[in-house]
Amino acid sequence: MTDETLDERSVERDPIKQFKLWFDSAVAAKLPLPEAMSLATVTRDSKPTSRMVLLKSFDNDGFVFYTNYLSAKAKDMETNPNVALTFFWPQLEKQVRIEGTVAKTSADESRRYFEVRPRESQIGAWASAQSEVISGRDELERRQAELEETYRDQPVPWPKHWGGYRLNPDRIEFWKGRVGRLHDRIVYERQSDDSWSIKRLAP
Repeated sequence: MTDETLDERSVERDPIKQFKLWFDSAVAAKLPLPEAMSLATVTRDSKPTSRMVLLKSFDNDGFVFYTNYLSAKAKDMETNPNVALTFFWPQLEKQVRIEGTVAKTSADESRRYFEVRPRESQIGAWASAQSEVISGRDELERRQAELEETYRDQPVPWPKHWGGYRLNPDRIEFWKGRVGRLHDRIVYERQSDDSWSIKRLAP
């Protein structure tokens, strides 16, 4: 157990600032993929589903990740924009749960990010009909080879079926492991005037 604690009287008043402190500490600790987070959505028939995605940026406007707009998770979010994110950094005994609604980033923002992705990732965005059934890996690799030939010696264009989502949070919970399972849990909840309430929860 680490000696660090979490106290509702001393945390940042803004949960985004508190998240930045924790995220920066995870990066500084050189944890593997500190930006990895579980994204939970709800299907059209009200079944919960989750998968791991990568946080690409965050600020006061929310938390941004990218995906194929034709994927299963994108279809879930089109039907129900209420989603949840979870970060877990076991080496630091820290967890952050974020709940809110998502909206697509602008086409310009999605294009700008696509243009700085590694070339193989750009090709992959075109090659993979994400979440669709395929005949085998050969089909995927053949499509990749075709695209590499198509775009040889030229930039890979941004596919309009690929882009970002921004989660606008209304609830953020910070969890810090403590001895005897008497963990620290602090929850921020957005109020009608966009301020945040701060409360301690029983572990």
